Amino acid sequence: MSDELTAEQHARLTAELAELEGPKRQEMIQAIKVARAEGDLSENFAYHAAKNEQGLLERRITILRDRLDHAQIVSDGDARTVSIGSHVVVSDEAGERIDVELSVLGGAGTVSPSSPLGSALLGRHVGEAVDVQAPRGAWKATIVEIRA
Repeated sequence: MSDELTAEQHARLTAELAELEGPKRQEMIQAIKVARAEGDLSENFAYHAAKNEQGLLERRITILRDRLDHAQIVSDGDARTVSIGSHVVVSDEAGERIDVELSVLGGAGTVSPSSPLGSALLGRHVGEAVDVQAPRGAWKATIVEIRA
C-alpha cells in the first residue's frame, strides 16, 4: 500500500528518520551501555527500560522507512480543490467551524483522506456541501475555505 504525501510531508518524515537513525539511536546505544555497566542485568531496571525504548525506536524507524519507500509524492494542489495536504475549514449544520489538514501522517489538526470526513472532502470545492457518513451518524459539512 502506498501513502500519498506532499513534498513537504515527505521532507518532514525524512527529517524525522534522519534524527532517529542518527542522534536518537546513538543516545539509546549510550543509555544501554551505561545501564549494562551497572551490573547484574537480570534485575537491572535501567537496562530493561533502555532495551524497551530501543525496541520502540527501531520500530518507529522501520515504519518510517517503509512509509518513505512506498510513498507517492503528490502535488500540493491549489486552493480551489481539496487534495492531500490541503488545509480545509468546514462548517457543520450547527455553524461550528472545523479546521483540518488532509494528511496520512496523522497528528493534531489532521484528518486522514480515508476517514469519513476526508473521503467526503477530497476533490470538492469551496461552497460545496458534503455528506459525511461517520460511525456515530451522518452529518452535512459545507466547505468554507481551502488553503493549499
